[in-house]
Amino acid sequence: MANWNDPQPSRTGFGASPSLFPTAQAANYDLGLRRYMLSIYNYMASGVLLSGIVALLFASSGAAAAVFATPLRWLIALAPLGFVMAMSFGLNKMQTSTVKTLFWCFSVAMGLSLSSIFFVYTGASIATTFFATAAAFAGLSLVGYTTKKSLSGMGTFLIMGVWGLLAAMIINMIWPSQGLGLVISLLGVLIFAGLTAYDTQRLKEQYAYVAGSDMMGKAVVMGALSLYLDFINMFTFLLQFLGDRR
Repeated sequence: MANWNDPQPSRTGFGASPSLFPTAQAANYDLGLRRYMLSIYNYMASGVLLSGIVALLFASSGAAAAVFATPLRWLIALAPLGFVMAMSFGLNKMQTSTVKTLFWCFSVAMGLSLSSIFFVYTGASIATTFFATAAAFAGLSLVGYTTKKSLSGMGTFLIMGVWGLLAAMIINMIWPSQGLGLVISLLGVLIFAGLTAYDTQRLKEQYAYVAGSDMMGKAVVMGALSLYLDFINMFTFLLQFLGDRR
């Protein structure tokens, strides 16, 4: 690393070429960045896979139909939000192992919540929508990783859009409208598609601040959580828009 207090910055070690240091540092940084992003993607993909398995098993067991007919359905629906809030607000006080455990618990809770889609949509449309979402997510995340243009301005606009989307969903729950429901689904897909690219770029830039620190492990898990939420929300909104109902 460069010593900014060194009055002789051009001085080099025995037999070393000064031009090699920036190149070596850049190569090490790029290698660390790739490992960091790969870890995030691995956690995110594993979480989605775990949720999918739990959802399928719970729905096919017959227990889901009985549970969703009781007030317990609200506990299942709100449990993932509880885990997200616990991880977000308690991050600095938690050990990395605790954050990882909460992420897996969140994935299981989300799987239980998602099991309800098997009672609403056909299995074929769920599978088709899932793979379409996976392909779109991969492309959008690649754009966010490779683009040189800052997406910070778009991110602010999209986060505001999420709050507007929540307000519209609440209104549609109180005064149901099929037209408004379609608009919400379409906007939901577009908003979380944009957030996928934005969050990928944000996580890429975040590496410079967490590399080599105690926050590295936590940053990986929280990054996976962000991308997981982008993926799942894009999937559910796309399913509402394109899915074949039973």
